[in-house]
Amino acid sequence: MEALTNEINTNIHGKKQKVKTIFIGGGTPTALNMKQLRSLLELIDHKFDVANCEEYTIEGNPGDFEVEKVRLLKSYGVNRISLGVQVFDDQMLEELGRLHKVKDVYHTINLLQRNGFSNISIDLIYALPNQTVDQFQKSLEEAVSFDLPHYSTYALQIEPKTVFYQRHKKGKLHRPPQEAEVQMYEILKSTMRGNNINQYEISNFAKNGFESKHNLTYWNNEHYYGFGAGAHGYLPGRRTGNIRPLPAYNKKAMSDGKPILSIEEIGLKEMVEEEMFLGLRKLSGINQQHFRDKFGFSCDSLYGGAISSLVKKGWLAEQQGNYCLTDDGLLFGNEVFAEFLLEEEDLKLVR
Repeated sequence: MEALTNEINTNIHGKKQKVKTIFIGGGTPTALNMKQLRSLLELIDHKFDVANCEEYTIEGNPGDFEVEKVRLLKSYGVNRISLGVQVFDDQMLEELGRLHKVKDVYHTINLLQRNGFSNISIDLIYALPNQTVDQFQKSLEEAVSFDLPHYSTYALQIEPKTVFYQRHKKGKLHRPPQEAEVQMYEILKSTMRGNNINQYEISNFAKNGFESKHNLTYWNNEHYYGFGAGAHGYLPGRRTGNIRPLPAYNKKAMSDGKPILSIEEIGLKEMVEEEMFLGLRKLSGINQQHFRDKFGFSCDSLYGGAISSLVKKGWLAEQQGNYCLTDDGLLFGNEVFAEFLLEEEDLKLVR
């Protein structure tokens, strides 16, 4: 907390910063005790214009909330809760190394709703080790039975330096076959559609008006601050990544308030590429007029060949002035995005 306070104080000066959204996550910030959590909320309230913030989210795990914490969050203006549920199966939760059980999800959602929180999102993971399609469908149906306004659902990623990665290398991690993963994704989309929960991004679903404004900041390729161990920020002309793990972050943040590990300069080439990669994650896709207004040239003048090829493959479509992924395109997103990588010479042709 002291290191984070020093980092924010070093970078944010003067009157309270106006921000559209605030997201406390990363980690599990609700693991803080009451004194620490109050200190964090006071710091944010002191530095940012919380009163005029449209969306103020905190991440947490089921079982980490008690009534005092919930009321504290409410009193400081937090208006959205994102819960890391992952799966509605106690055995799978244990294999994932999660500390909560399914009953904790019920208790936590009930506690939040009784204390005035209606904007609640839950995260789910599918394609878990040994998970069957039927098991995923059961877990998904239990999730939507809560009738919440937002759901984020991701296929399991095997990250380096994790227990799962070590098991995977030793051949002891048995993920479902790719065909089953695709089937799970199709069930996910149809189940959400059947419950009037709209897909607005590859992995995100919401009732009308409850799309995550904070995450849309990322997908709209807009700017944001990033503070804390391992945090990423995007300010005009550069992306930054902070030091991790926590002890190294603490040492640097306490010494000079600038615990930056990496700075990536973002020129026109990178901005255009990211506009395409990130924007196509949204179901609404890339608005052609917005692209022209932002960059001074059209999508077609730069990417005409790639767009034509992807449309012929059935992965991309044009709808009401937008380029967006088709249902098949959603399954091959990374291959689609690769088509929008640029060489510096490409930009000379349109400038």
